[in-house]
Amino acid sequence: MIELKNVSKTYKMGHEDVRALRDVSVKIEAGEFVAIMGPSGSGKSTMLHILGFLDRPGTGSYLLNGRDISTLDDDKLAILRNQVAGFVFQQFHLLPRITAADNVALPLTYAGQQHLKSRALDKLKSVGLGSRATHQPNELSGGERQRVAIARSLVNEPLIIFADEPTGNLDTKSETEIVGILKKLNAEGKTIILVTHEREVAEHAKRIITMRDGCIVSDEVKSATASVAMDMSSVDKALSASYRSTAKAELTDHIRQSIHAIFSNKLRSLLSMLGILIGVAAVIAMLALGEGARESIAQRLASLGSNLLSVRPGSARLHGVSLESGAVTRFTIQDADALARIPGVRRTSSSVRARAQVVGGSKNWNTQIQGVGVDFAEMHAAVPIVGRFFSADETTRRERVAVIGLTVATQLFGNDNPVGQDVKINRVPFKVIGVLPEKGASGWNDEDDVVDIPVTTAMYRLMGKKYIDSIDVEATDAAVMDAAQQAMQDMIVKRKKLDKNNEDSFQIRNMADIKATLESTTQTMTMLLGSIAAISLLVGGIGIMNIMLVSVTERTREIGLRKAIGARRSDIIKQFLIEAVLMTVVGGLIGIVVGVGAATLLSVFAGWAVKVSIISIVMATTFSVAVGIIFGLKPAIQASNLNPIEALRYE
Repeated sequence: MIELKNVSKTYKMGHEDVRALRDVSVKIEAGEFVAIMGPSGSGKSTMLHILGFLDRPGTGSYLLNGRDISTLDDDKLAILRNQVAGFVFQQFHLLPRITAADNVALPLTYAGQQHLKSRALDKLKSVGLGSRATHQPNELSGGERQRVAIARSLVNEPLIIFADEPTGNLDTKSETEIVGILKKLNAEGKTIILVTHEREVAEHAKRIITMRDGCIVSDEVKSATASVAMDMSSVDKALSASYRSTAKAELTDHIRQSIHAIFSNKLRSLLSMLGILIGVAAVIAMLALGEGARESIAQRLASLGSNLLSVRPGSARLHGVSLESGAVTRFTIQDADALARIPGVRRTSSSVRARAQVVGGSKNWNTQIQGVGVDFAEMHAAVPIVGRFFSADETTRRERVAVIGLTVATQLFGNDNPVGQDVKINRVPFKVIGVLPEKGASGWNDEDDVVDIPVTTAMYRLMGKKYIDSIDVEATDAAVMDAAQQAMQDMIVKRKKLDKNNEDSFQIRNMADIKATLESTTQTMTMLLGSIAAISLLVGGIGIMNIMLVSVTERTREIGLRKAIGARRSDIIKQFLIEAVLMTVVGGLIGIVVGVGAATLLSVFAGWAVKVSIISIVMATTFSVAVGIIFGLKPAIQASNLNPIEALRYE
């Protein structure tokens, strides 16, 4: 069944070479009970590790069922450890966080046979521990722990049981029980290879191999082993070049084990999650502030209207002296009508402005008076919420009608409906026909502190103006604004007969440019706030990596055990990656709640405009998962690269 041919093994310890095995050759038949004895440093444990697929020969060959396995890769050796071998260790090597039944079922995880977990209970019963299945290792005696380890070694029905000093830490009674179990297993046809330094334990074996200084010094057969017919198909299958093992732990098992690991160190895990939690919460809250600011600006710009151009008199220079606005170029209502006929222009509105005292009943208020055209309401999103706007006929007849803002309505009429009420503007009576929609504040200016009246009424009955202050022009589409602006420029120069020196005597302001500038600024601020918050996520990720590296060090023996029972490098990587991702995801989910809550509090108590977007939540969650993967990858790879023998011996 097993044959070592001229096997040697040399270890490097500092600058010294230690020859653990020296040209060892041995054969072991199926069904044998072999005890390997020798003093410390004799090479007996090294020989057991090579026989049990935990290590490779330095030189020589290892034949299993006639096939050389000394050059197999790590995954193939892991398959053999999982399906052909069963290990019983002196230190038991039970995972402390799970029950005896789960410890026994662990090899099934890496065999792709999680559905056979009932077999774990059967094996526990076979070693007399059926009633202790739900107990954790710290609730069991030393002898009971070793029996759990034996049950674990049997759960995948291995061909060979490798026992490394299985009675070394036990009292006499427990020692007798363990030896009895091994003898019973051998009687049932299992091949037992036992390493011990106790002669009385070795005497129970049918064959005793004694080693000294890396060499076999005696090979004593105490009793003949009956010929055992063993099904070696599992070996042939594992060694087949075309074999692709399904012995991969399922995702659910990895998640379950990761949860156990996280909860076994609650405070440390919580502190690790805290960095991600703060980072995600900060990202969501900062992006909510940026998005709220952007939307607030968009609403304010909407109140100005869309696709608007504003024509205003400029300040020209005469002989190097700057003149007042409108000194060279002045606009009339007829100019506005002419601009309305330019291709690409939808409509225009003339405007004049002045401050005046408004009296309503027994109250008065100083406010901004705007004389505007009929189309002003549509162009500036100022359609009254109560009442109506004035008509073209009323503008032509210079009617004394007014549409007032909410601030003026509140100051003059309180909670009463102002529509139909009479007011006096600079002692001139007007009738209120509507109330403008709320627009809020713009800097220090209250956009609702205004009264709109027909432009002709304002010019000729109230302000005594012959010229208008500005002309608002609405383009049919944003795409034609530049062309319309140039056409307006040319028309005004032509109508006013301006020369090159006076072409700056008027201004045309493009509201789309202002809007784009403000939106760009807001976007930059949002990205800046998000980037600053993302640094918190980065710091949290570094914390996760640090904790996972500590976890790898603390769980070195556990990693060695998992490899000894068949875990591959990919299984170990998945386990630690899932653990890191779980912490970041849980921290991220809590961070989402905290971030949304923080944004809400800022809105309620600070009065800031905030808007939590689904995109920011998805982005923060995705980033947190990426942090878990990126920063969990190094610890996971480090864990997967551990040598199982060195890991099991780690102190």
